[in-house]
Amino acid sequence: MSGVMSEQTSSLHRARLILTLIIAGEAVYGLPFIVARVFRPTLLDVFQITNLQLGTAFTLYGIVAMVAYFPGGPLADRFSPRWLLSIALVTTSLGGIYYASVPSLTGLTILFGFWGLSTILLFWAALIRATREWGGSESQGTGFGILDGGRGLFAALLASVTVAVFDALLPADLETASLEQRGTALQTVILIFTGMTALVAVVVWLWVPDKPEPSPGVPIRHAVTLESVVSVLKKPAVWLQGLIVLCAYTGFKGADDFGLFSRDAFGFDDVEAARLSAVSLWVRPFAAFGAGLLGDRIGGARCVVICFTIVLVGDVVFALGILPPSASWLLIMNVAWISAGIFGLRGVYFALFEDGQVPVALTGTAVGVVSVIGYTPDIFMGPLMGYLTDNYPGSLGHEYLFAALAGFAAMGLAATIAFQWLTPACRDPESGS
Repeated sequence: MSGVMSEQTSSLHRARLILTLIIAGEAVYGLPFIVARVFRPTLLDVFQITNLQLGTAFTLYGIVAMVAYFPGGPLADRFSPRWLLSIALVTTSLGGIYYASVPSLTGLTILFGFWGLSTILLFWAALIRATREWGGSESQGTGFGILDGGRGLFAALLASVTVAVFDALLPADLETASLEQRGTALQTVILIFTGMTALVAVVVWLWVPDKPEPSPGVPIRHAVTLESVVSVLKKPAVWLQGLIVLCAYTGFKGADDFGLFSRDAFGFDDVEAARLSAVSLWVRPFAAFGAGLLGDRIGGARCVVICFTIVLVGDVVFALGILPPSASWLLIMNVAWISAGIFGLRGVYFALFEDGQVPVALTGTAVGVVSVIGYTPDIFMGPLMGYLTDNYPGSLGHEYLFAALAGFAAMGLAATIAFQWLTPACRDPESGS
């Protein structure tokens, strides 16, 4: 009987831990990313900035993040995720208070640089390592699929709730809403995200163990040596995985354009554009979790190939401009299609560490290397999107953008095929570690 109770307690702790990682993994990015994605048209008007200027703020975020990714990896291999995640969440929430004050463009840009440090240095690699440990050697796809699928569900709930609050704070006839009314509604949304981020920091502190119980095949954290870092850098599979993440993340960043695209090319108003962005987020939990399960069944790399193909097809449809402006349902369907591919990739691309035979003890370090390469779109995608949509009005700039996104999807597809060829575990599943 005691054995059964012990097993049930262990299962409860595992469920509670992954739930906490899911909530924390999305809460920390709500302020810098979800607000700008879902409420972009309103944000641009209230802050009185252009899409290119917002993209410049994201660029500073990306530059700071690039500096923070690599040292964040060894930190995650050395210290408890309880401390790292909690501190990151608290500091990120402090930035939300300033965000709600509607700062100048300079202040906004500095704020995004601050978030580049707070959301990456202590957070990202710690989250990925904790998830890999949770999944064990047999369920990497499932573990990462649950993480990103759960993050997607949480993001979709947040988006839907805040869109409803935003809508309720505006006049019934949106065309009569003044800039001040729209600004007040946006500030309320920002404060909701701020309070939620701080609350999640408390949950992490209470529910994530300071010293997790050792699991079979998972070594205890130790001091990272220069030799161990070099051993990761020498793995070609790690560099290819970085390129795969880069191409996938470019598609993810491109999804920020869905709301603005719907307004410029299909005549959506602010609330309709926000709802379309929320639709994209609702696809995420199903796509990420489904891709994770599929990855454990057919192999992570094969699943990545399928997802890149889906994204490529959807981007080409938008790039060709073949959808009539009156057919909003076709827009919604293609947004859902592309989102399925994008979030499927997010649910499985970190599971490739197992195929690449990266030791669990060096997961954080490997995450640092892959992330330095993979998340460079944080630097260039904002200015690229802003330049194209500001200089080519209407649907044309968006079509150019989706053509570029299609090119990255094709490059990601090629990189994944090369990863399969290079990695024994992909060519022969029996040879994997």
